Amino acid sequence: MSMDIMNPMRNNPPGILLLRSIRGNDWSLTTYRYMVLLTTFIAYTAYHASRKPSSIVKSVLDPDPNNNLNRILPWPVGDLFIGKEVMVTNTSIDAGRFRKNKGWEPFNGEDGTSKLGEIDVAFLACYSIGMYVAGHLGDRLDLRLFLTTGMIGSGIFVVLFGMGYFWNIHVFWFYLVMQMVAGLFQATGWPSVVAVIGNWFGKRKRGLIMGIWNAHTSVGNISGSLLAASVLDYGWGWSFILPGAFIILGGILVYMFLAAYPEDVGFSGLNGSPVEAATLVDDVETQISKDGMAGDGENTDPRFTSGIRRSVGLLEACLIPGVIPFALCLFFAKLVAYTFLYWLPFYLSHTAIEGQYMSVKSAGNLSTLFDVGGIVGGILAGYISDRLKARAITAASFMYAAIPAMLLYRSYGNMSKAINIVLMMIAGLFVNGPYALITTAVSADLGTHSSLRGDSRALATVTAIIDGTGSIGAALGPLLTGFLSTKSWDAVFLMLMVGAFTAGLLLSHLVVIEVKEKFSKQMLNRHKDLAGPASQPLLSERR
Repeated sequence: MSMDIMNPMRNNPPGILLLRSIRGNDWSLTTYRYMVLLTTFIAYTAYHASRKPSSIVKSVLDPDPNNNLNRILPWPVGDLFIGKEVMVTNTSIDAGRFRKNKGWEPFNGEDGTSKLGEIDVAFLACYSIGMYVAGHLGDRLDLRLFLTTGMIGSGIFVVLFGMGYFWNIHVFWFYLVMQMVAGLFQATGWPSVVAVIGNWFGKRKRGLIMGIWNAHTSVGNISGSLLAASVLDYGWGWSFILPGAFIILGGILVYMFLAAYPEDVGFSGLNGSPVEAATLVDDVETQISKDGMAGDGENTDPRFTSGIRRSVGLLEACLIPGVIPFALCLFFAKLVAYTFLYWLPFYLSHTAIEGQYMSVKSAGNLSTLFDVGGIVGGILAGYISDRLKARAITAASFMYAAIPAMLLYRSYGNMSKAINIVLMMIAGLFVNGPYALITTAVSADLGTHSSLRGDSRALATVTAIIDGTGSIGAALGPLLTGFLSTKSWDAVFLMLMVGAFTAGLLLSHLVVIEVKEKFSKQMLNRHKDLAGPASQPLLSERR
């Protein structure tokens, strides 16, 4: 076996090697963990930012005839709320604006809304199918290179979708194919980043850490909305090109600086398991053990480097206890969350608030506040599940709480702007909280489950099964919304509430198990407390 294969640091990212040569010494374990958190955070922020443009430009491709296209700076630079104005068409400038406001063929016809829904479904269907394949590959291939390829590929096809504006393309299949291929590349993201985080962090406080880290989903939605809205006046094509360039740059960053496994930079795991904080007394001792490992070829086990890692099959991963219930729960949780992701700006621009309609830009800007609530929800769900040591109870409780939150938003969100914002953020908190928990901490827990044999790693595979199943729901929600919204928005919200209730119901068995475990522990502790005083006289007599 060649020395290159035996060297555990052969996959060291070039950016880290460069920084090492400049600094003259290596980083501590804590520094590497912060670097991994930051790099993967930026990476998935870019993934979600590149998905957002389609929801922002919907009302431009298939516009309301009275929509205002005046050039106004988007929030947070300009005003959050911008009212619609009826255009005057008696000047050449206004006539030009009128022509722009006719939309973009083939999306501006009577079936335009349905075609936009089909575009979303095509993307999400390919995303969910690709997820199963990507997860299995992620446990076999170098995650850093796999993630880099997916990000750059995604960026290219997002940019190509936007180039349809400049190339004056009006053929539906072109936009359909661009979204489908982009969906396949996007599938590489989530299994990879969750696997990387699972490799570097143990179970202790995993829910809180991943809850904070998972804010990248909402930050990506917000940044994608702002990037797309900021260049919308220059042509809707730029709304795709800018986020596409962002994810391409993110891919380069991942290639340069992401250490996918602790072993790649010299930190030894225990039988291929993630480096546990409890096993590392401090970074000084870790650094000593690391230097010894890197310098002594006899202690190097190539099984634990990123090049050779035994993965598990899809069927074996499905049999891990809890994978199927959480996957089915996420199906309905993502149905709800992605309906908001893709249709909330459209809903806001077609719903009167205080008797006034807002512009497309304002609707896009306001929809970001749903994700602000989602950030809080993800962190809160992670923290509560850590404290209770009950993932299923936490996720089910949030899903049930989302039902009245959505009902209140639909019923009273049009009363005032302030009420709309507050209720939207509350709905975002309860909708995105369990979605974030299941796709992060739960997936990482199950991917390192005790039922796995030996040094098997199933992080990316389990994540792909859970999130891939969820993504089927994510495709179904926007599709149904495209049809139901033409009938009534009340029907859309009824669908969302039924979805949330079903998501909670699917975790009932796991909730019962967790409740029984808690009661049994309490009873055991009580018996210990009662037995404690009684055992003291016996001990003294023996003495």
